[in-house]
Amino acid sequence: MSNTPSSILDQMLCFEVYSTEHAFSRLYKSLLAPLGLTYPQFLVMVLLWETDDQTVNGIGGQLGLESSTLTPLLKRMESAGLITRTRDKQDERRVRVSLTEAGDALRSEAKGIGTCVANATGMPEAELKSLLLELRKLRSGLAAFNTAAE
Repeated sequence: MSNTPSSILDQMLCFEVYSTEHAFSRLYKSLLAPLGLTYPQFLVMVLLWETDDQTVNGIGGQLGLESSTLTPLLKRMESAGLITRTRDKQDERRVRVSLTEAGDALRSEAKGIGTCVANATGMPEAELKSLLLELRKLRSGLAAFNTAAE
């Protein structure tokens, strides 16, 4: 894609975000295939590698996913032997998610993914950090608008 906008589509922020997401998806698909993970599964693993033993609702809140979307994903991960799901002993309505030994071991295999993705962008670290802040601001503004519109 050219850096010079040549059509209405090229001037649409939403299309730029959409097409960038597709580029990220293709990159992550190739990086995660050897690990047997999809991108949403990888995000769950990243959260659990950071803090093991979280609730389904907690994970869903951090990822912006409803329980109806997250539960089938977690079931597949449990079948693959990466996580366990258990009822919370203090409140049986809550389900806790924890890493298995295999899930924890996958962390070392995934260690270089972030660096690989950063390198693939072709952008310096300072620009990436600035972009991250701008995207958070964009997401926050859209979320606020959507909440007000409901």
